Parts: sequence; C-alpha cells; structure tokens
Amino acid sequence: MTVLLAEDMPLIRQALAALLSREQDIDIVAELDRGEQIVPTALRLRPRIALLDIDLPGLDGISAATELYERLPQCRSVILTGLGGPAHLRRALSAQVGGFIRKDAPIAHLAQDIRRVAAGERAIDPELVLAAAGAGENPLTPRERDVLRLAAEGDSPADIGVRLYISVGTVRNHLASVVAKTKARSRVDAIRIASEAGWL
Repeated sequence: MTVLLAEDMPLIRQALAALLSREQDIDIVAELDRGEQIVPTALRLRPRIALLDIDLPGLDGISAATELYERLPQCRSVILTGLGGPAHLRRALSAQVGGFIRKDAPIAHLAQDIRRVAAGERAIDPELVLAAAGAGENPLTPRERDVLRLAAEGDSPADIGVRLYISVGTVRNHLASVVAKTKARSRVDAIRIASEAGWL
C-alpha cells in the first residue's frame, strides 16, 4: 500500500520513513515537510494513505486532510499528533480522517493502524477518545481566544489592544476572564491549559 508522509521535523520524518519501509506491504511514495505540498503531491501520486503530522508549516495536517477528503476521497488520512487535545480530535473526526494516533505510539502499532485505515476502518488512539469524552466544550469566546492567542505569541496587553482595536483595559478584562474560565493560576498557565485542550 502506498503512503504519503508529511512531517516537518527531518529526524522524525526520516525515522518514520525508514521504519515503515521495513514493512513488506508499505511503500513510502513521498516525504514532505510542508502542509501545502500535500494535496498537489497526493493528486499526482494518488497514495492509498496520507500520514500527516497535525502541526505542519503552511497548512496544518487536519486542514490538508479536509481538502484531501474533498478532492481525493480514495486517499485515507491518518493524523500523527503530539497535540492530543479533545478539540483537535473532534476537528479531525469532522475532517473524516481515518486515523488519529499519538506520535509516541510503537511503530508496530502505527503500521497496524495504517493497515486498518487502508481497509476502511478507523484507528483512533483510545486514550485520546477517553480524554475527548471527558472534556467539555471550549468555554472561551472568539474574542477571548484571539486575545489569548496573541498573548501566547508574546504580545503585551498594549500590543494586543492595538492589533485588535480594543482598549488595554478590555484586553486585561478578557485575560482575567480566560484565567477564571480555565481555572488557571496565571496567564501563562491559562495559555498552557487552553493549548493542551485544543481551544486556541
């Protein structure tokens, strides 16, 4: 079965390609490091499986999987993630991905999951499913997410106010609301909690 592999970290990409190539029934036909390369390459090579890192430069893995499902539905997508937040899993499932697997999974399990997806089944890490089932919906408003996202990038409240056309006091109110809603100890802790939950 032919597999397109997209992973931006060269060491991980090369290791995955080498290990999966040892499987007699898996043929790595492309190794990519940017998300926007996925769909054009898949349309040209028509792989059976697209094994995609969730966090790619240019276009993230789930967005690429969504476009692949629309343009090349016979190519099933498997998302590799270090970001196991419930929102990421829900987004992946709505993109019709065949698999959602943690990057630290043993290679034998990954190969087996690729086979299952190629056979038309779904392969979702059970621990991620349990975490998603126990997690609530995103409590943050769109404006609070915007403010927290900019804070996570290192912007000061004054910078955030300028970028979002709101007062510094409003920025501080949003940040205080985010800290309360996430039950965080600080703004930095709120960023961590929201990122891990997939709310940003």
